[in-house]
Amino acid sequence: MHGSSKRRHPPGANAFWCVDDAPPLSSKAEKLLATQRTPWLYCEQAGSTTRSPRDEDPPLNTRVDNHLARVAEAAFERHGDYPTLLFDGRWHTSGEIFHRSQRLAGGFAALDVEPGERVVVTMANCAEVSIAYQALWRVGAAVTPCTFVLSATELRHVLNDSGACGVVTTPDLLDKVVEAVSGADTVRFVVCTGESAGNATRFSSLEQSEPIPIVERANDDLAALLYTGGTTGRAKGVMLSHANLAFCAKTGLQASHVDGVTDALVTVPLSHAFGLLFTISAAFMAEPPVNVLMPWFEPTAALELIQEHRIHKATLVPSMIQMLLGQELEHYDLSSLVDVACGSAPLPRTVATEFERRVPSATIREGYGLTESSALIATNRPGARKLGSVGQPLPGVTMTILDNAGRELPAGEPGEICCRSPGVMLGYWRAPEATEDALRGGWLHTGDVGYVDDDGFIFIVDRIKDLIIRGGFNVYPRDVEDALTEHPGVAAAGVVGRPDPRFGEEVVAFVSLTSAGAVDAEALVAWARERLGGYKYPREARIVDALPRTPVGKLDRKALRKLLE
Repeated sequence: MHGSSKRRHPPGANAFWCVDDAPPLSSKAEKLLATQRTPWLYCEQAGSTTRSPRDEDPPLNTRVDNHLARVAEAAFERHGDYPTLLFDGRWHTSGEIFHRSQRLAGGFAALDVEPGERVVVTMANCAEVSIAYQALWRVGAAVTPCTFVLSATELRHVLNDSGACGVVTTPDLLDKVVEAVSGADTVRFVVCTGESAGNATRFSSLEQSEPIPIVERANDDLAALLYTGGTTGRAKGVMLSHANLAFCAKTGLQASHVDGVTDALVTVPLSHAFGLLFTISAAFMAEPPVNVLMPWFEPTAALELIQEHRIHKATLVPSMIQMLLGQELEHYDLSSLVDVACGSAPLPRTVATEFERRVPSATIREGYGLTESSALIATNRPGARKLGSVGQPLPGVTMTILDNAGRELPAGEPGEICCRSPGVMLGYWRAPEATEDALRGGWLHTGDVGYVDDDGFIFIVDRIKDLIIRGGFNVYPRDVEDALTEHPGVAAAGVVGRPDPRFGEEVVAFVSLTSAGAVDAEALVAWARERLGGYKYPREARIVDALPRTPVGKLDRKALRKLLE
């Protein structure tokens, strides 16, 4: 990848902060890594409540300054200038990224961005995403990451609901952004990377500004506003503070860190909650991190990067692992890959075992979280994994399984997964009733059904609500149904997910028509594709005489799922 000196520990930083020891590694990693132990990784269980021994510690946000711009600045001071990010064939040094973010923050200040204001960042993965995040935190603003596959209508909803003052984007998305901004009164500026910025402010021109010092923000001030439908309804903003994100970044690293495993392949969108968290976690590493960033996942390119740059670890969603299994893995030298973190959707055991059979150096570790928990609640520790489980709670996280009456259930009995954690959101943006419901009884109610075994490992059983997770992205049936019923030939629509070996779930629409032959299934798929993000539109539409209804007239999704059997 580059000279080994680039990956040496800085003076006085021979182990990860706060880690006394680490658990023994699996035999697969012994050739690369030293055996370590960490007693604090053991989680006790009382009933079905899984607690960390650190629950008695004071909350993270009362002990340290978690301002994310200061975290990034401290990381640069600790590690110095070295090649840290490879993107599109070009290395970026840590000093380049840090100083660009300083100057960009000055540019945002010149645009009169005030502390607490929201700025939407919508780009495919690139170096400028992390630079924009750091700059916005430095000027005291909150980032609002948006996936680049949103339609103009969906992006406009985020702009209006968040009251965003600006947008940062790339030339390929500029036309869509301009269309979305035309209906958003609060947006004062659009910033675009590259040379083809049109009438937008050039990213590079803002980087000519004088650097500014960090604008002070409290630990509990808003750092990120991420839009998700959770498990119901239209997309709503999840408010995450500096302390929320710092807690999960730090403790997630504690639970998964192994000395010497520093070089990562980054495949997940940095606009996703876990992608955002990944950019923050790197700043807490004691060893200088090295990241190879992909603009989006492509299996052949991923394998070539792992082989060429001797990648140690990767974060993948199940659909990515499925795509990798479709490649001739044996034609690549993947022996450097020892750790694969997997989340966002259920991973079939058969897929995990097949991948590990064909890439024997690697171990897949599943984890679990949601946007409302700052992306992470639990994970399998290195050397202490249970296949099929999403692991044990992070240090400082308390998790329980509750029945419909809010009673705690014993080990092995499924119920709703609920948690308490310094990473739990401040609440939903301008949605007090939804916040009260999600945080009722002092627990974050995840909407997922699962159980805890006698060793404190969590197993996901099902979802309570109707959320479809396709390739790690949330698809909200109502959004798809609304788009379909805009067609003049559609009387009603119902959308469900069906199991899919590649994407975890696939979106299927059932539609009744206003008159026989008003439109065919292929035309309905094309109609939805024009109006929805790339992962949302149904790949299959079925025309039925009438949609099944419950006795009170509600759409019967259970009956629709039976039609897929």
